[in-house]
Amino acid sequence: MREAVKNRLVLHFPKDLIDQPIIYRLAKEYDLIFNILQAKITPSEEGVMVIELSGDRGNYEAGVDYLRRQGVKVQPLSADVRRVEERCVHCGVCLAVCATGALFVADRKTMRIGFDVDKCTGCRLCVSVCPYGAMEVTW
Repeated sequence: MREAVKNRLVLHFPKDLIDQPIIYRLAKEYDLIFNILQAKITPSEEGVMVIELSGDRGNYEAGVDYLRRQGVKVQPLSADVRRVEERCVHCGVCLAVCATGALFVADRKTMRIGFDVDKCTGCRLCVSVCPYGAMEVTW
């Protein structure tokens, strides 16, 4: 049985690639399944896309290699989204806006807030509501 892979990635497209069918080719030529979680594509500027990509490990690795050869910067979503622990006071404001459950009450007794980057889509809503600047998204 072949090994399956599923990862959330941030893709940075240089301006000369934003009108190319790059994601289409991932599906067609590498038999990969994609789910676009977020995209910001501006003509004449860099494009940024958060994507969940899955498929057979060999196809996945070949597809990611294809992206890089095309000039797309590829990095895991976890490299761009983080919680700054020393700023977080566990007030819970972020819980109301996190639709994916990436932010959650980790301990009911202390009401400590947990963060599961694997559930995060990079929507940035937590960044905008956190009064302490504890959440950061760097793209």
